[in-house]
Amino acid sequence: MTYTQHYSVLKKECIDFLTENAADGEISYFADLTFGGGGHSFELLYTNPLFHVRSTDQDPDALNNGAARIEKEGMKERIKLFNTNFMHFPQIAKEQCPEVFEKGGFQGILLDLGVSSHHFDEAGRGFSFRFDGPLDMRMNYESDEFLTAEEIINTYREEKLVKIFTEYGEEKNARKIAAKICEERKTKPIKTTKDLENIIFHCYPKEHRYGKTNPSTRVFQALRLEVNRELEVLTETINQLIPLLKMGGRLAIISFHSLEDRIVKNLFKEAGESTVLPVQVLTKKPVIPSEEEILNNSRSRSAKLRVLERVEFKKDKNKYRKEFLEDEE
Repeated sequence: MTYTQHYSVLKKECIDFLTENAADGEISYFADLTFGGGGHSFELLYTNPLFHVRSTDQDPDALNNGAARIEKEGMKERIKLFNTNFMHFPQIAKEQCPEVFEKGGFQGILLDLGVSSHHFDEAGRGFSFRFDGPLDMRMNYESDEFLTAEEIINTYREEKLVKIFTEYGEEKNARKIAAKICEERKTKPIKTTKDLENIIFHCYPKEHRYGKTNPSTRVFQALRLEVNRELEVLTETINQLIPLLKMGGRLAIISFHSLEDRIVKNLFKEAGESTVLPVQVLTKKPVIPSEEEILNNSRSRSAKLRVLERVEFKKDKNKYRKEFLEDEE
């Protein structure tokens, strides 16, 4: 399946943050852990011929498209694309990227969370209610590691569906929708996106069915997060990425959902307060897209970028702390 064109959100801002501390005249290594259409990865390669990239993706379409593009642009010597969920990258990096750590680690690591335009635009992936397709929603549709949306809808007990729709989708009609799903599936399995959309649509009061936001939006979002265990994976991975950075290296994360952003914000804050591995949070407030970018790509409107940097010493209110630590050494 051909990977449709993907707009790389906050591309300039990401590249500027990640490359600012790169040493002149030396090879620098970067990791793009959500390769997608390759926008961020290739922008790093175009920025400087001494920049090398290690990327990951678990989507078969992205991997096939990426391999073809890497070959076409003659970049095989500068980029490696690994077939994996980014939660496995810390181990892969240590085992398969010794050249990176010979240079002290990664100069920059990027996570661009959420779903690409390709996922929304391909009916067969089941991410969107705009098309009638199978209720799949797995980023890696060739893997049985995760349940499909269809399996979740047809097997989860009612209270668990309510919890998912409420916590992941902030859906006010969660209880009514979950009850209706459980009632309908007794007659026949709910198998397609349109089957589910129709159930959700009729759970809304008539006056709220044709608003600015489609009634199915929150439930579909919640299901996608549950299917791919996105919040769980993000929470478990962030702290494992920080030790992969070289001194002055940066971790940049783009989120599109308030729950994702809250996780990033809180874990960055905790990392900044830790004395184990000093880091500095560079974004007191998240960087958001410009009005021009939102006009060019409306899907970028909810994007938030947060960045931290690995440092030798944390900034401390006690100006003598650094000198004291140096004396102790």
